[in-house]
Amino acid sequence: MNRLAQESSPYLLQHAHNPVDWYPWGPEALQKAQQENKPILVSIGYSACHWCHVMERESFENGQIAQVMNQHFVCIKVDREERPDVDAIYMDAVQAMGVQGGWPLNVFLMPDAKPFYGLTYLPPRQWVNLLTSVRSAFNEHPDQLAESAEGFARHLNMSVSEQYYLTDTAPQFSRDLLDAMYQKLETSFDSVKGGPRKAPKFPMPSIYGFLLRYYHVTKNNAALDHIRRTLDFMALGGIYDQIGGGFARYSVDDQWFAPHFEKMLYDNGQLLTLYSETYSLTQSPLYEKTVFQTINFLKRELTSPEGGFYSALDADSEGVEGKFYTWTTPELQQALGDDFNWFSELYHIAPEGNWEEHEGVGRNILHRVVSDADFARMQGLTLAELSEKLTTTHQKLMAIRETRIRPGLDDKILCSWNGLMLKGLVTAYRVFGEASFLELAEQNARFIREKLTQPETGQLWHSYKTGVNGAPGVASITAYLEDYAAVIDGYLALYQATFKEAYLREADRLTRYTLDHFWDEEDHLFFFTDQTGESLIARKKEVFDNVIPASNSMMAHNLYTLSLLLEQPVEGAPAYTDLLESMMGRVQSLLQQNAEYLTHWAALYAMRVQPTAEIAVVGPDVQQFRREIDQRFYPNKVLAGTETESALPLLENRTPINGQTAVYVCYNRACQLPVTSVEAAFNLLEK
Repeated sequence: MNRLAQESSPYLLQHAHNPVDWYPWGPEALQKAQQENKPILVSIGYSACHWCHVMERESFENGQIAQVMNQHFVCIKVDREERPDVDAIYMDAVQAMGVQGGWPLNVFLMPDAKPFYGLTYLPPRQWVNLLTSVRSAFNEHPDQLAESAEGFARHLNMSVSEQYYLTDTAPQFSRDLLDAMYQKLETSFDSVKGGPRKAPKFPMPSIYGFLLRYYHVTKNNAALDHIRRTLDFMALGGIYDQIGGGFARYSVDDQWFAPHFEKMLYDNGQLLTLYSETYSLTQSPLYEKTVFQTINFLKRELTSPEGGFYSALDADSEGVEGKFYTWTTPELQQALGDDFNWFSELYHIAPEGNWEEHEGVGRNILHRVVSDADFARMQGLTLAELSEKLTTTHQKLMAIRETRIRPGLDDKILCSWNGLMLKGLVTAYRVFGEASFLELAEQNARFIREKLTQPETGQLWHSYKTGVNGAPGVASITAYLEDYAAVIDGYLALYQATFKEAYLREADRLTRYTLDHFWDEEDHLFFFTDQTGESLIARKKEVFDNVIPASNSMMAHNLYTLSLLLEQPVEGAPAYTDLLESMMGRVQSLLQQNAEYLTHWAALYAMRVQPTAEIAVVGPDVQQFRREIDQRFYPNKVLAGTETESALPLLENRTPINGQTAVYVCYNRACQLPVTSVEAAFNLLEK
C-alpha cells in the first residue's frame, strides 16, 4: 500500500494498492524530488476514465514496471477533478509540446516541477521504453532538459492578453457580428444526426445555449432545427440511458449510438438546463420525459444523504465497459416474453447483438430513432397504450439491472459540479413547475451553505467527502473560480425561482469574494485560483469554453445578472457593469475569430444585442405569475418579485394595482406602465 491510502479521492484510492510508490500532489513529493535530484512523473486522471483504468491494469499494477518507475522517478498521482489547477497547467504544457491532450495525462517534470515532456496513454512495452529514455536524457543532458522546461514555464506564465493579443476595447454589440458567429459555428453542424460533424460526439451544452439565444434574437429556423435535431437524437440514442435516465459522457461514433458509459454530474446538470429551456420553446414531450427521467436517476444514484451530489459513475463494471447497461438478446427475450418483438423493433435489438461481444456473446445498446408518437402509429397503438407498455418493460429491465454488480461510484462531492446541477434543477422547476425539483435544489443549496462555505468570509471549499461510520464529513481544497461561478449562477436562478432574497445576497457576497481574491486588474479577467491558495509554477486563467463553460464566461453571465438585479456596489468598489464591459471588451476580438470556442461568451453577447427585459412582479399572486412567465421561452430576462415590498432596485416603490398582482416590464431600469396579467406583460415584451 502506498501513500494514496490516506487520501479521500476515490480515484487516488483506486491506486493505493499499486506497487508504484505514488505520492499525492503536495510538498512532500516536490521536496523529495529536489533533495534527491530526481525527475517527477505526474500522472493525471479521474475515476470514471476508461483509459486511465486500462493503463493502471497494464502498467501501474505490474510489479516490474512499478520498479522502474520507483527507481527513477518521484511518482505523483493527481485526480484532475480535485485539482483542476494542476491539470490545467500540465495539460497546457503538453499541448504546447504539440501533443493532443487527454487522460490519462502523464507529464515528466524537472525537480522544480517545470515540465519537459508529456503524453497520454501508452501500452506497457512502450511505456517502459519511454521511462528508460526519459531517465537517460535526464542523466546525460540535464542542462538541455532544464532549458526546455524553462521555455515551457515561460509559455505557461504568459498572460492571456499577451498570448492572444487582447487589448482594452469598448465592446460593440451588433446583429452583424452575432450572425457572423453563428455562420462560423454552422459550418461544423451534422445536418443528419445533429451535434458536430465528427466522431467522437460530445454533448456541448453551451453551443445549444448560444443557439437558443441566437434564435430568440433572429428567429433563424436553421438554428432551431439544429438544436432540435441534436437534442432529439441524443435523447433517443445510446448516449442516453434509455431505461434508467441520465446521459453518458460522449458517443464514440458519429451517431450518438455507442457511448463511453461513464455518467458525469456536470454533463447531466447542464443538460437538464438545456432540455428544460428548449422544452419551454418547443413543448416537446421527449424533452419533458428526458428531464423527469434524468432527475429520477440523479435522486436514485447520485444524491448523498446530506443533500450533496456525487461526481460520477464509472463506465466499467466487473472490468467490462458498459456491462451494467447492455443486454444480450436472450436476456431480453427471457425478461420481456411477448413484449420482446415490438421492444426489439423500437430499440434496434439484433439477434447477435448490435454492439461488442463479451466472452463470445454479442451485447445490445438500447437506442432508437423514432418518437413515441410515431412508433405508436406504426404499431397501431394509442400513445397511452405505448406509454403503459414502455413503463412495464422498463420496470422489468430496471429490476434485473438492480441485481447486477454496479459500476464504481465516485462519491466525492465537488462544489462547482453541484452548482451546475443546482442550476439544472432550478431551471427544470421553473419550466415544469414540479415542486420536488425545487425541494431537491433547495436541499442542495443548504448543503453548499452548510458544508462547503466558510460562514464568516464566504470562502468556498472545492471538495467534500462524506464521513464513514458516523464520522463527520470533510471539506477540503481551497475553491477555484469555477466553484464560485457555478454556485453563484445556481443561487441567482434560485432567487428568480423563489424570490427569497437570501439567495441573491449570498450570490452577491460570493461575487465580492471573487473580486477580492481572483480578479486581475491587468488582464481584466479572473484568475482560476484564489490568491490565498497554493502557489504553482503558473497562475492560469480559463477563457475558452469547453464541455463545462470557462469560469470567466460564467462569471461574466453572473456579473450581468447581478448588475440588473442590484444597485451599484458600495462606494469604492468596482461596479459590476463596468467589470462586465471590460471583460466583454477584452474577449471581443477572440469572439470575432473563434466563436466556436467561446459559445458561452457568445450566448451572453446575444443577450446584449437587444435590451434585456427586467421584469418585476409585485402582489399576492407573485408565484403564480412567475410560473406563467417561466413556462414561456424568453431567455433574455431577469425576474424580481415580492408579495409585499422590497428594497431591491427593481422592486422599490413598486406596488400592486388595486390589490391585484402587477407586472412591471423595464429596460435599463426604466419601466413601462404596470399590467395585471402575464399575457399583457408578454404583449409588452414582444413589441
